Amino acid sequence: MSGRVNGRGPMADSLRTESGSGFVRAPADHPNRAAPFVSRTVFAAAHVVADPFADSTPDGPAAIDWDATLAFRHHLWSNGLGVAEAMDTAQRGMGLDWASAAELIRRSAAEAAAVGGRIACGVGTDQLAGSSASLADIKAAYEEQLSLVEGAGAQAILMASRHLAAAATGPESYAEMYGHLLRQAADPVILHWLGPAFDPAMEGYWGSSDLDTATDTFLQIIAEQPAKVDGVKVSLLDADREIQLRRRLPDSVRCYTGDDFHYPELIAGDELGYSDALLGIFDPLASLAADAVRLLDNGDTAAFRKRLDPTVTLSRHLFQTPTRYYKTGVVLLAWLAGHQSHFTMVGGLQSARSLPHLKRAYELADDLGLFPGPELAKFRMHQLESVLGGRGA
Repeated sequence: MSGRVNGRGPMADSLRTESGSGFVRAPADHPNRAAPFVSRTVFAAAHVVADPFADSTPDGPAAIDWDATLAFRHHLWSNGLGVAEAMDTAQRGMGLDWASAAELIRRSAAEAAAVGGRIACGVGTDQLAGSSASLADIKAAYEEQLSLVEGAGAQAILMASRHLAAAATGPESYAEMYGHLLRQAADPVILHWLGPAFDPAMEGYWGSSDLDTATDTFLQIIAEQPAKVDGVKVSLLDADREIQLRRRLPDSVRCYTGDDFHYPELIAGDELGYSDALLGIFDPLASLAADAVRLLDNGDTAAFRKRLDPTVTLSRHLFQTPTRYYKTGVVLLAWLAGHQSHFTMVGGLQSARSLPHLKRAYELADDLGLFPGPELAKFRMHQLESVLGGRGA
Protein backbone atom coordinates (compact mmCIF):
# COMPACT_ATOMS: atom_id res chain seq x y z
CA MET A 1 0.00 0.00 0.00
CA SER A 2 1.45 3.23 -1.14
CA GLY A 3 0.16 5.15 1.84
CA ARG A 4 -2.89 6.37 -0.01
CA VAL A 5 -5.90 7.43 1.99
CA ASN A 6 -8.85 4.45 1.64
CA GLY A 7 32.59 2.77 30.32
CA ARG A 8 31.67 4.67 33.46
CA GLY A 9 34.07 6.67 35.66
CA PRO A 10 34.29 9.94 37.59
CA MET A 11 32.11 12.55 35.97
CA ALA A 12 34.04 15.06 33.92
CA ASP A 13 33.74 18.80 34.25
CA SER A 14 30.84 20.27 32.31
CA LEU A 15 31.36 20.48 28.58
CA ARG A 16 31.59 23.79 26.81
CA THR A 17 28.44 24.31 24.77
CA GLU A 18 27.47 27.11 22.43
CA SER A 19 25.66 28.78 25.31
CA GLY A 20 28.59 28.09 27.62
CA SER A 21 26.26 26.62 30.23
CA GLY A 22 27.40 23.01 30.19
CA PHE A 23 23.78 22.05 30.91
CA VAL A 24 22.84 18.40 30.48
CA ARG A 25 19.20 17.74 29.75
CA ALA A 26 17.36 15.03 31.68
CA PRO A 27 16.48 11.92 29.66
CA ALA A 28 13.04 11.75 28.11
CA ASP A 29 10.47 9.48 29.73
CA HIS A 30 9.45 6.72 27.30
CA PRO A 31 6.56 4.28 27.82
CA ASN A 32 6.58 0.59 26.93
CA ARG A 33 6.58 0.28 23.14
CA ALA A 34 6.66 -3.48 22.50
CA ALA A 35 3.40 -3.56 20.52
CA PRO A 36 3.66 -3.22 16.73
CA PHE A 37 2.58 -0.03 15.02
CA VAL A 38 -0.77 0.02 13.26
CA SER A 39 -0.67 3.22 11.18
CA ARG A 40 2.71 2.89 9.45
CA THR A 41 5.35 0.27 8.65
CA VAL A 42 8.62 1.51 10.11
CA PHE A 43 12.17 0.21 9.73
CA ALA A 44 15.37 1.58 11.24
CA ALA A 45 18.51 0.97 9.20
CA ALA A 46 20.91 -0.33 11.84
CA HIS A 47 24.63 0.29 12.31
CA VAL A 48 27.22 -2.37 13.16
CA VAL A 49 29.44 -2.34 16.24
CA ALA A 50 33.12 -2.88 15.49
CA ASP A 51 35.48 -4.99 17.58
CA PRO A 52 37.95 -2.35 18.82
CA PHE A 53 40.54 -4.93 19.88
CA ALA A 54 40.78 -6.69 16.51
CA ASP A 55 44.00 -6.22 14.55
CA SER A 56 42.27 -4.93 11.42
CA THR A 57 42.97 -2.43 8.65
CA PRO A 58 40.64 0.01 6.87
CA ASP A 59 40.65 -2.04 3.66
CA GLY A 60 40.58 -5.47 5.32
CA PRO A 61 37.66 -7.66 6.43
CA ALA A 62 35.34 -6.02 8.94
CA ALA A 63 35.93 -6.97 12.57
CA ILE A 64 32.53 -6.98 14.28
CA ASP A 65 31.49 -7.26 17.91
CA TRP A 66 28.60 -9.64 17.29
CA ASP A 67 27.13 -9.52 20.78
CA ALA A 68 26.89 -5.72 20.82
CA THR A 69 25.70 -5.58 17.21
CA LEU A 70 22.88 -8.04 17.81
CA ALA A 71 21.97 -6.46 21.14
CA PHE A 72 21.33 -3.21 19.30
CA ARG A 73 18.93 -4.99 16.95
CA HIS A 74 17.02 -6.23 19.99
CA HIS A 75 16.84 -2.62 21.18
CA LEU A 76 15.20 -1.63 17.89
CA TRP A 77 12.75 -4.55 17.98
CA SER A 78 11.86 -3.79 21.60
CA ASN A 79 10.73 -0.37 20.42
CA GLY A 80 8.47 -1.90 17.79
CA LEU A 81 10.71 -0.99 14.86
CA GLY A 82 11.67 -3.32 12.06
CA VAL A 83 15.36 -3.73 11.30
CA ALA A 84 16.73 -2.89 7.87
CA GLU A 85 19.89 -4.97 7.92
CA ALA A 86 23.18 -4.78 6.01
CA MET A 87 22.26 -1.47 4.41
CA ASP A 88 24.13 1.79 3.95
CA THR A 89 23.92 2.60 7.68
CA ALA A 90 25.77 -0.66 8.40
CA GLN A 91 28.61 0.70 6.23
CA ARG A 92 27.78 -1.55 3.32
CA GLY A 93 30.42 -0.70 0.74
CA MET A 94 32.20 1.56 3.25
CA GLY A 95 33.95 -0.93 5.52
CA LEU A 96 31.48 -3.82 5.69
CA ASP A 97 32.65 -6.44 3.18
CA TRP A 98 30.27 -8.99 1.67
CA ALA A 99 31.49 -11.95 3.75
CA SER A 100 30.83 -9.97 6.93
CA ALA A 101 27.50 -8.70 5.57
CA ALA A 102 26.41 -12.27 4.81
CA GLU A 103 27.24 -13.34 8.36
CA LEU A 104 25.40 -10.30 9.69
CA ILE A 105 22.31 -11.19 7.67
CA ARG A 106 22.31 -14.80 8.88
CA ARG A 107 22.80 -13.86 12.52
CA SER A 108 20.29 -11.01 12.55
CA ALA A 109 17.63 -13.03 10.73
CA ALA A 110 17.98 -15.82 13.29
CA GLU A 111 17.60 -13.32 16.14
CA ALA A 112 14.56 -11.79 14.45
CA ALA A 113 12.92 -15.20 14.14
CA ALA A 114 13.59 -15.91 17.81
CA VAL A 115 11.77 -12.80 19.03
CA GLY A 116 9.26 -12.22 16.23
CA GLY A 117 11.02 -9.08 15.02
CA ARG A 118 10.59 -7.79 11.50
CA ILE A 119 13.71 -7.76 9.34
CA ALA A 120 14.58 -6.87 5.76
CA CYS A 121 18.10 -7.23 4.40
CA GLY A 122 20.09 -5.58 1.66
CA VAL A 123 20.74 -7.49 -1.57
CA GLY A 124 23.52 -6.04 -3.69
CA THR A 125 26.55 -6.91 -5.80
CA ASP A 126 29.42 -6.00 -3.48
CA GLN A 127 31.00 -9.45 -3.60
CA LEU A 128 32.27 -8.55 -7.08
CA ALA A 129 35.92 -7.53 -7.18
CA GLY A 130 36.76 -4.13 -8.60
CA SER A 131 34.47 -1.38 -9.77
CA SER A 132 33.45 -2.86 -13.13
CA ALA A 133 31.70 -6.09 -14.09
CA SER A 134 29.63 -7.53 -16.90
CA LEU A 135 25.86 -7.46 -16.73
CA ALA A 136 25.89 -11.27 -16.51
CA ASP A 137 28.22 -11.16 -13.51
CA ILE A 138 26.10 -8.47 -11.88
CA LYS A 139 22.97 -10.57 -12.33
CA ALA A 140 24.68 -13.61 -10.81
CA ALA A 141 25.89 -11.54 -7.86
CA TYR A 142 22.41 -10.21 -7.18
CA GLU A 143 21.00 -13.75 -7.42
CA GLU A 144 23.56 -15.09 -4.93
CA GLN A 145 22.69 -12.45 -2.35
CA LEU A 146 18.95 -12.76 -2.94
CA SER A 147 19.19 -16.49 -2.33
CA LEU A 148 21.10 -15.95 0.92
CA VAL A 149 18.64 -13.37 2.27
CA GLU A 150 15.58 -15.44 1.41
CA GLY A 151 17.25 -18.58 2.75
CA ALA A 152 17.81 -16.78 6.05
CA GLY A 153 14.09 -16.04 6.26
CA ALA A 154 14.35 -12.28 5.74
CA GLN A 155 12.63 -9.93 3.34
CA ALA A 156 14.88 -8.75 0.51
CA ILE A 157 15.74 -5.15 -0.23
CA LEU A 158 17.14 -4.87 -3.76
CA MET A 159 19.81 -2.24 -3.25
CA ALA A 160 21.16 0.04 -5.93
CA SER A 161 24.38 -1.38 -7.37
CA ARG A 162 27.51 0.61 -8.14
CA HIS A 163 28.43 -2.11 -10.61
CA LEU A 164 25.12 -1.81 -12.43
CA ALA A 165 25.39 1.98 -12.48
CA ALA A 166 28.76 1.60 -14.23
CA ALA A 167 27.76 -1.19 -16.64
CA ALA A 168 24.26 -0.13 -17.68
CA THR A 169 23.94 1.28 -21.17
CA GLY A 170 20.53 2.84 -20.63
CA PRO A 171 17.08 2.31 -19.09
CA GLU A 172 16.75 -1.07 -20.78
CA SER A 173 19.67 -2.45 -18.75
CA TYR A 174 17.83 -1.65 -15.53
CA ALA A 175 14.50 -2.93 -16.83
CA GLU A 176 16.03 -6.26 -17.81
CA MET A 177 18.05 -6.65 -14.59
CA TYR A 178 15.30 -5.75 -12.15
CA GLY A 179 12.63 -7.56 -14.15
CA HIS A 180 14.69 -10.74 -13.90
CA LEU A 181 15.31 -10.31 -10.17
CA LEU A 182 11.64 -9.68 -9.44
CA ARG A 183 10.72 -12.86 -11.29
CA GLN A 184 13.32 -14.74 -9.22
CA ALA A 185 12.15 -13.36 -5.87
CA ALA A 186 10.06 -15.75 -3.80
CA ASP A 187 8.29 -12.95 -1.91
CA PRO A 188 7.62 -9.24 -2.46
CA VAL A 189 10.78 -7.15 -2.16
CA ILE A 190 11.63 -3.54 -1.41
CA LEU A 191 13.32 -1.64 -4.24
CA HIS A 192 15.86 0.95 -3.12
CA TRP A 193 16.54 4.12 -5.06
CA LEU A 194 19.71 5.58 -3.53
CA GLY A 195 20.52 9.07 -4.72
CA PRO A 196 24.01 10.44 -5.45
CA ALA A 197 23.99 12.49 -2.24
CA PHE A 198 24.46 9.20 -0.39
CA ASP A 199 26.77 7.64 -3.00
CA PRO A 200 28.14 9.66 -5.94
CA ALA A 201 28.47 6.42 -7.95
CA MET A 202 24.66 6.32 -8.20
CA GLU A 203 24.47 9.33 -10.50
CA GLY A 204 22.30 8.44 -13.49
CA TYR A 205 20.71 5.38 -11.89
CA TRP A 206 17.72 3.95 -13.79
CA GLY A 207 19.44 5.07 -16.97
CA SER A 208 19.25 8.85 -16.79
CA SER A 209 20.48 11.81 -14.75
CA ASP A 210 17.16 13.48 -15.54
CA LEU A 211 15.07 12.50 -12.54
CA ASP A 212 11.78 12.69 -14.42
CA THR A 213 13.06 10.19 -16.98
CA ALA A 214 14.58 8.00 -14.26
CA THR A 215 11.28 8.03 -12.36
CA ASP A 216 9.38 6.88 -15.43
CA THR A 217 11.76 3.93 -15.86
CA PHE A 218 11.52 3.04 -12.18
CA LEU A 219 7.73 3.10 -12.23
CA GLN A 220 7.58 1.03 -15.41
CA ILE A 221 9.69 -1.69 -13.78
CA ILE A 222 7.26 -1.77 -10.85
CA ALA A 223 4.21 -1.74 -13.12
CA GLU A 224 5.43 -4.87 -14.90
CA GLN A 225 5.34 -6.95 -11.68
CA PRO A 226 3.56 -5.02 -8.90
CA ALA A 227 2.77 -8.18 -6.93
CA LYS A 228 6.51 -8.75 -6.46
CA VAL A 229 7.10 -5.28 -4.97
CA ASP A 230 6.17 -4.65 -1.34
CA GLY A 231 7.47 -1.12 -1.54
CA VAL A 232 10.12 1.31 -2.65
CA LYS A 233 12.65 3.07 -0.45
CA VAL A 234 13.35 6.53 -1.79
CA SER A 235 16.61 8.19 -0.67
CA LEU A 236 16.74 11.35 -2.78
CA LEU A 237 16.42 14.03 -0.05
CA ASP A 238 13.75 15.69 -2.20
CA ALA A 239 10.34 15.70 -0.50
CA ASP A 240 8.37 17.01 -3.47
CA ARG A 241 9.79 14.36 -5.78
CA GLU A 242 9.03 11.60 -3.28
CA ILE A 243 5.44 12.78 -2.98
CA GLN A 244 5.04 12.86 -6.75
CA LEU A 245 6.45 9.35 -7.00
CA ARG A 246 4.30 8.11 -4.13
CA ARG A 247 1.13 9.27 -5.85
CA ARG A 248 2.04 7.34 -9.00
CA LEU A 249 2.71 4.00 -7.32
CA PRO A 250 0.24 1.12 -7.62
CA ASP A 251 -2.13 1.02 -4.66
CA SER A 252 -0.51 -2.18 -3.37
CA VAL A 253 3.03 -0.74 -3.27
CA ARG A 254 4.29 1.14 -0.23
CA CYS A 255 6.54 4.18 -0.36
CA TYR A 256 9.18 3.91 2.37
CA THR A 257 10.74 7.29 2.89
CA GLY A 258 14.51 7.31 3.11
CA ASP A 259 14.57 11.11 3.31
CA ASP A 260 16.47 12.02 6.47
CA PHE A 261 15.70 15.73 5.92
CA HIS A 262 11.90 15.69 5.52
CA TYR A 263 10.69 12.48 7.20
CA PRO A 264 8.13 13.98 9.64
CA GLU A 265 6.04 15.59 6.91
CA LEU A 266 6.40 12.60 4.57
CA ILE A 267 5.34 10.09 7.21
CA ALA A 268 2.48 12.31 8.39
CA GLY A 269 1.29 12.56 4.80
CA ASP A 270 -1.48 14.61 3.24
CA GLU A 271 -5.00 14.13 1.97
CA LEU A 272 -3.73 11.91 -0.85
CA GLY A 273 -1.48 9.57 1.11
CA TYR A 274 1.62 9.11 3.24
CA SER A 275 5.00 7.42 3.33
CA ASP A 276 6.02 4.54 5.54
CA ALA A 277 9.62 4.70 6.78
CA LEU A 278 12.99 3.03 6.32
CA LEU A 279 15.45 5.48 7.82
CA GLY A 280 19.01 5.62 9.07
CA ILE A 281 18.12 8.43 11.46
CA PHE A 282 15.74 6.08 13.27
CA ASP A 283 18.82 4.19 14.52
CA PRO A 284 19.67 6.91 17.09
CA LEU A 285 16.06 8.11 17.34
CA ALA A 286 14.53 4.67 17.95
CA SER A 287 12.73 5.32 21.25
CA LEU A 288 11.64 8.83 20.39
CA ALA A 289 10.52 7.81 16.89
CA ALA A 290 8.52 4.92 18.34
CA ASP A 291 6.73 7.30 20.70
CA ALA A 292 5.92 9.60 17.79
CA VAL A 293 4.50 6.85 15.58
CA ARG A 294 2.28 5.66 18.42
CA LEU A 295 0.78 9.14 18.53
CA LEU A 296 0.05 8.71 14.85
CA ASP A 297 -1.49 5.31 15.63
CA ASN A 298 -3.88 7.18 17.91
CA GLY A 299 -4.82 9.53 15.08
CA ASP A 300 -3.03 12.54 16.53
CA THR A 301 -1.01 13.86 13.59
CA ALA A 302 -0.35 17.20 15.28
CA ALA A 303 1.18 15.50 18.33
CA PHE A 304 3.23 13.26 16.03
CA ARG A 305 4.66 16.31 14.28
CA LYS A 306 5.27 18.09 17.59
CA ARG A 307 7.24 15.07 18.82
CA LEU A 308 9.24 14.35 15.66
CA ASP A 309 9.76 17.75 14.02
CA PRO A 310 12.39 18.89 16.57
CA THR A 311 14.60 15.93 15.61
CA VAL A 312 15.14 17.22 12.07
CA THR A 313 17.86 19.66 13.16
CA LEU A 314 19.92 16.75 14.49
CA SER A 315 19.24 14.65 11.42
CA ARG A 316 20.23 17.43 9.03
CA HIS A 317 23.42 17.88 11.02
CA LEU A 318 24.33 14.19 10.90
CA PHE A 319 23.51 13.95 7.18
CA GLN A 320 25.21 17.17 6.10
CA THR A 321 27.49 17.07 3.07
CA PRO A 322 29.28 14.77 2.44
CA THR A 323 26.14 12.85 3.37
CA ARG A 324 27.67 9.37 3.15
CA TYR A 325 29.61 10.01 6.37
CA TYR A 326 26.45 10.28 8.47
CA LYS A 327 27.27 6.84 9.89
CA THR A 328 30.00 8.40 12.04
CA GLY A 329 27.51 10.52 13.93
CA VAL A 330 25.10 7.61 14.25
CA VAL A 331 27.76 5.46 15.92
CA LEU A 332 28.89 8.34 18.13
CA LEU A 333 25.36 8.66 19.50
CA ALA A 334 25.11 4.91 20.07
CA TRP A 335 28.28 5.09 22.17
CA LEU A 336 27.14 8.15 24.09
CA ALA A 337 23.77 6.49 24.76
CA GLY A 338 25.47 3.41 26.22
CA HIS A 339 24.58 0.95 23.46
CA GLN A 340 28.27 0.14 22.95
CA SER A 341 31.43 0.55 24.98
CA HIS A 342 33.59 2.44 22.46
CA PHE A 343 33.62 4.81 19.50
CA THR A 344 35.39 2.66 16.92
CA MET A 345 33.97 1.83 13.48
CA VAL A 346 34.78 -0.76 10.86
CA GLY A 347 37.10 0.73 8.28
CA GLY A 348 38.25 3.36 10.78
CA LEU A 349 35.31 5.56 9.80
CA GLN A 350 35.16 7.15 13.25
CA SER A 351 37.65 9.68 11.82
CA ALA A 352 35.30 10.75 8.99
CA ARG A 353 33.76 13.68 10.89
CA SER A 354 35.48 16.53 12.71
CA LEU A 355 35.47 17.04 16.46
CA PRO A 356 33.28 20.18 16.17
CA HIS A 357 30.77 18.18 14.12
CA LEU A 358 30.68 15.39 16.70
CA LYS A 359 30.40 17.81 19.58
CA ARG A 360 27.44 19.54 17.96
CA ALA A 361 25.78 16.17 17.37
CA TYR A 362 26.10 15.47 21.09
CA GLU A 363 24.58 18.83 22.01
CA LEU A 364 21.63 18.42 19.66
CA ALA A 365 20.95 14.88 20.87
CA ASP A 366 21.14 16.00 24.48
CA ASP A 367 18.67 18.81 23.78
CA LEU A 368 16.25 16.13 22.55
CA GLY A 369 16.69 14.02 25.69
CA LEU A 370 17.97 11.07 23.67
CA PHE A 371 20.45 9.77 26.23
CA PRO A 372 19.12 7.27 28.83
CA GLY A 373 22.10 8.23 31.00
CA PRO A 374 22.89 11.88 30.27
CA GLU A 375 25.78 12.00 32.74
CA LEU A 376 27.42 9.03 31.02
CA ALA A 377 26.97 10.75 27.67
CA LYS A 378 28.50 13.93 29.06
CA PHE A 379 31.45 12.03 30.52
CA ARG A 380 32.11 10.12 27.29
CA MET A 381 31.92 13.26 25.17
CA HIS A 382 34.42 14.91 27.48
CA GLN A 383 36.71 11.88 27.05
CA LEU A 384 36.48 12.17 23.27
CA GLU A 385 37.17 15.90 23.37
CA SER A 386 40.20 15.26 25.57
CA VAL A 387 41.66 12.58 23.30
CA LEU A 388 40.97 14.25 19.95
CA GLY A 389 41.38 17.87 21.02
CA GLY A 390 44.00 17.58 23.75
CA ARG A 391 41.87 19.50 26.22
CA GLY A 392 40.65 18.69 29.67
CA ALA A 393 43.31 16.02 30.34
